[in-house]
Amino acid sequence: MILSKQHYALPLVVGVDVGGTKIAAALVDADGVPLHRVRYPTELSSPQATLDSIARAVDQVIEEAGLLPMLVLIKAKRAEQRWIETVHSVDQLQRLEKSCLLGVTEFDCPDNQMCRDTFETSMLAIGGILETAKLLMGGKLDNAFCAVRPPGHHAEPHRAMGFCLLNNVAIAAAAALADGARQVAIIDYDAHHGNGTQAAFLDDPRVAFLSMHQWGIYPGTGWYEEAAEARGRVVNVPLPARSGDRTYGCVAEEIVAPLVRRFRPELMLVSAGFDAHWNDPITSLGLSSTGFHSLSRRLVELADEQCGGRIVFILEGGYEPLNVARGAMGVFAALADRVFDDPGDASPHEDPDSAQLIDKIRNLHSFQK
Repeated sequence: MILSKQHYALPLVVGVDVGGTKIAAALVDADGVPLHRVRYPTELSSPQATLDSIARAVDQVIEEAGLLPMLVLIKAKRAEQRWIETVHSVDQLQRLEKSCLLGVTEFDCPDNQMCRDTFETSMLAIGGILETAKLLMGGKLDNAFCAVRPPGHHAEPHRAMGFCLLNNVAIAAAAALADGARQVAIIDYDAHHGNGTQAAFLDDPRVAFLSMHQWGIYPGTGWYEEAAEARGRVVNVPLPARSGDRTYGCVAEEIVAPLVRRFRPELMLVSAGFDAHWNDPITSLGLSSTGFHSLSRRLVELADEQCGGRIVFILEGGYEPLNVARGAMGVFAALADRVFDDPGDASPHEDPDSAQLIDKIRNLHSFQK
């Protein structure tokens, strides 16, 4: 199957068939459904960073890499409201649907741009993610990457924030728990703190949450001493500007790996934001495309080690289309255990020394090296 040239902004769940009796991942599409067509505010991002251009760039790198024959199509179905209500209030959901029907162009704050079809597209995106997780937990998929917009990790149970209307990854985790999973781990490597996901599971011992993000930018939360009531289970890694491949590698080995090994989840979900790339227009971190691949590969290895390989990557932020496309390609390569061709976009900036910060976080949560 191929990515529809007419539905760039539709929910897509993309992955690679690596052979054998199981599908390594799936492509989710939904024909004939209007799109969530909005621009991010031009003062915050590149004018080219529309949903269409991001999806078109992802489409192009998949085609150029010769992955199209390896994709499998699953029709996205509209999520049932009961699953959304596992995370969000009925009032928030009703307000969002009504606002879209009335043609309102923003929701709760100016960041949250939308159109008449945004609610239905969001419900389809979540439906595609839920179907993917269900197939994965049933042993019919090995792993998956869900390339969906709108993103979700800033959306809190009672309010939308930061381009995020409904919290895709949180809803997926809650649904997996309701379907019988005992424990779920969520790793968030978007450049911004996953405040909404943290809020959703702050008091739920069945979910571990780790966010690695740039400190001092939106939404202003995610300091490493936050969430004291969930010490060892909710972990924040606030990184200084220019933190790059070396720093993220250390975080993966010294903080992420000990958390996953101690928590022993049955499912791993990843909030995959590609705005941690060094030339993203609204952040100042230092990852390269190869750095994204290395980080993603390490998460896949941890899933193989701890939960039978059950891992789903879900797209969050990223405001330079080429970075998102290359980052997605790095995820595909990690999921399929393929060689990733370095595009030569290493950061020109020096990676700051974060050893003391990493040690403080590791000691705070009693993680062993």
